[in-house]
Amino acid sequence: MNSYSYDEIEVGQKEGFSVTVTEEALTGFKAITGDVNPLHNDEDFAVKKGYKGKVGYGMLTASYLSTLAGVYLPGEKSLIQGVELKFSQPVYVGDTLDIQGEVTEKNDTFKVIKIKVAVKNQDNKKVLKGSMQIGVME
Repeated sequence: MNSYSYDEIEVGQKEGFSVTVTEEALTGFKAITGDVNPLHNDEDFAVKKGYKGKVGYGMLTASYLSTLAGVYLPGEKSLIQGVELKFSQPVYVGDTLDIQGEVTEKNDTFKVIKIKVAVKNQDNKKVLKGSMQIGVME
C-alpha cells in the first residue's frame, strides 16, 4: 500500500493495477447489493439481449477506483470526495481490467488532488473513464 503525502504527489504522476473479473466477484457483488438483474446473472438472458455473456456490474468495475485511490494513489491517506464516470463498453467474467489513474490537478489550499481515471480491458478497449477528487490526509 502506498502512503504518498500531499507534497510528494505531482501533476502527471500515474499509478495503476490489473484485476481479472471472476464469477465469484459477480456473486459477491450481488450478495452485497441485492442486484439480481438477469443481465448480470443469467447467461441465456444476456446472450438473447445481444451480449456475449453475462455482463459484469458497472458499479463493480467502478468499485476498483476505490482500490486505486485507497491503495495506490495516494494510498492510505486518501479520502475520496467525488467521482464522475462513464461506462463505455461492457465487462464480462474473465476480462482482465487495467485500472489507471493520473494526477491532473492539485489544490494546495485544501490538499485535494484530481485524478483522471481509465479502465481498459485485455483488448485495450476503454470500458470506463472519468475523474476522482481526493483529499489527501496528513
